[in-house]
Amino acid sequence: MKLFYSPGACSLAPHIVMSELNMAYEIEAVDLRKKTTATGADFKAINVKGSVPALKLESGDILTEGAVIMQYLADQKPEAGLMPKFGSLERYRAQEMLNFIATDLHKGFTPLFITTMISGSTEAQTDITNFYKSSLLMKMELASEKLGTNDFLMGKDFTVVDAYFFTVMTWAKYKEVDYSKFTNLVSYMERVASRPSVQKAMKEEGLIK
Repeated sequence: MKLFYSPGACSLAPHIVMSELNMAYEIEAVDLRKKTTATGADFKAINVKGSVPALKLESGDILTEGAVIMQYLADQKPEAGLMPKFGSLERYRAQEMLNFIATDLHKGFTPLFITTMISGSTEAQTDITNFYKSSLLMKMELASEKLGTNDFLMGKDFTVVDAYFFTVMTWAKYKEVDYSKFTNLVSYMERVASRPSVQKAMKEEGLIK
């Protein structure tokens, strides 16, 4: 399999999952502005959406959307327990959290990365930034309550939910979203960051040495 990614983007989440599962995989960076890959390929010919992640399967099929890719990967090695079994309430709970991360947190960060594209007014940019930071902190509070005193978001075991949540939360430092008052989230981020699979994926993307 080959994962098309952009360093530190949401594609880091399935990268972590592949690492966690000890899968054999390749990665290829994508320039999201030029829509070209590191080998010079037209990325939109690979994924018409022009966004990462995109996973090229052994069959040649392309799978997109991070939350879907992670579930696919987890289901290749169900014994690892990165997703609960089909049909169980626990699986729907995990999907519930994946949707929350995708729609409330992931998309909540987007305006902070494109504020100057939304408005040319400095005053408006400040208002937009403050609004979305405040909104993100409310969502982070919900995640903090969900986590509670557990090691991971779904309980005592690491799952694809943690790979996605950790990835999105790493963006907070770049956009000065201060969640330090949620001390359980702070310790959670440190705990997940120390996992060998996370370290491996981040090193492969050049995010850490």
